[in-house]
Amino acid sequence: MKKKNIYIVILAFISLSFTLNAQSRYLDLIKVENQAAVNENNMLLVYMDLVLDQVQLNTNEMITLTPVVTANGDTQSIALAPMIINGNRRQKMVERGLVLNNKNLFKQTPQSIIQRANGMPQVLHYSATVPFESWMSDASLSLQESVTGCAECDLGEGAELVAQRILPPAYVPVYKLTYIVPDVEPVKQREDTYSATLNFRVDKHNLDRNYMNNAAILADVDKVVNGLMTNKDLTVSDFRIEGFASPEASVAYNKALAERRADSFADYLSKKFNVDKNRMKVSGFGEDWNKTREVIAASGIADKAEILRIIENVSNPDARDAELMKLSGGATYQAMLREYYPKVRRTEYTVSYVARAFSVEEGREVIKTNPKLLSLNEMYLVGQSYPADSKEFKEVFDIATRLYPNEPIAIINSAAADIEGGNNQAAIDRMQRIENDPRTWNNLGVAYARLGDFEKAKEYFDKAVARNDNDAVANTEELQKVAK
Repeated sequence: MKKKNIYIVILAFISLSFTLNAQSRYLDLIKVENQAAVNENNMLLVYMDLVLDQVQLNTNEMITLTPVVTANGDTQSIALAPMIINGNRRQKMVERGLVLNNKNLFKQTPQSIIQRANGMPQVLHYSATVPFESWMSDASLSLQESVTGCAECDLGEGAELVAQRILPPAYVPVYKLTYIVPDVEPVKQREDTYSATLNFRVDKHNLDRNYMNNAAILADVDKVVNGLMTNKDLTVSDFRIEGFASPEASVAYNKALAERRADSFADYLSKKFNVDKNRMKVSGFGEDWNKTREVIAASGIADKAEILRIIENVSNPDARDAELMKLSGGATYQAMLREYYPKVRRTEYTVSYVARAFSVEEGREVIKTNPKLLSLNEMYLVGQSYPADSKEFKEVFDIATRLYPNEPIAIINSAAADIEGGNNQAAIDRMQRIENDPRTWNNLGVAYARLGDFEKAKEYFDKAVARNDNDAVANTEELQKVAK
């Protein structure tokens, strides 16, 4: 019984050894050299040399080597035309089959069919072409082996990786963006405008804190002005006070009334905050028909369309007021007096001040709370203190364009930040209204290049190069590497 068991073990070992040897019987003996691939005219060309010097092929055997291109990630693959290597006798059989036009001789039409000259140096030159697909940009190349013997019996299969990546990574151009350093603002003069809808008794200009809701309105005024006067980051220089009236009396009367009411408000500020009235410019603008139009347009008042028509078409203010009185027997006008004209009567006050200079570290905090205190130069320095791919970097330049919407430097820098973040179309849209400014051309070229519009990119780079823009010169060279 022990001998029988030993024989079984020996037979099993022999069987296992045969199986292992049958897997990739010859692939380990084949040396791959000069492997290369290229994407040319949307065709993938694969080349390689197979050195067969070490292969001793049995006369009845046939090796089928199939190159396979596989997407890294195994999402897609394609088998290229195979190579056939035959032993002496098998070669004759294949040639006979080819003469007889045996279409079932191979599963796939081979790229080459050769006979192995055992014991002799031999190189199989391989090349194949398939239509290029985008996934092939990141794909591997392997050789799959299938060995068959007489009577088409399978003797083994195997595979071997030839190249992890058959094509070099696509060239990624490095474009230079234009950022413009804004001039330092020597004196940062700023102003904030606020509105106080104070209530006055009919035909009166005296400011009564206890009348209607004036106490609450003046409390808001106190909070605003006190906040500015005590802010260590700024110095208040002067005030501008403007009075506006509703149009229920004559133009001349309303102008005089608005002036007196504005002056009453100036008196209040002067006493409350110990401000010399010489630092206050007081004006009365009288009837504010623009505000009246705005209030009525947003309302649901009866005769709204007719009211707006009269405001638009009757040029004389006093005649306009007379026409309004006629609507709906005077009922509409009474509603205007009661519900809407009080919203027109107001005093606007503007506080002018000078903001101090801020360091970059201080600017990082100020831009979160009161960015208006920063100059465009300070904002630029704050932005540049963050990594170009950070959220904070883009936010700073966005804030700059909101505060300085018509400043070309702010627009150009913000567009550059858009491009840094991959928002190329947003950058183009931002620069379009100032595209005649030569300082935009390099960035416009970069944005179009990144969108793949190489023709448009070249157009702007060429314009910038003509003006001796060194960044555009470098970018033109980069564009030439990808726009072939």
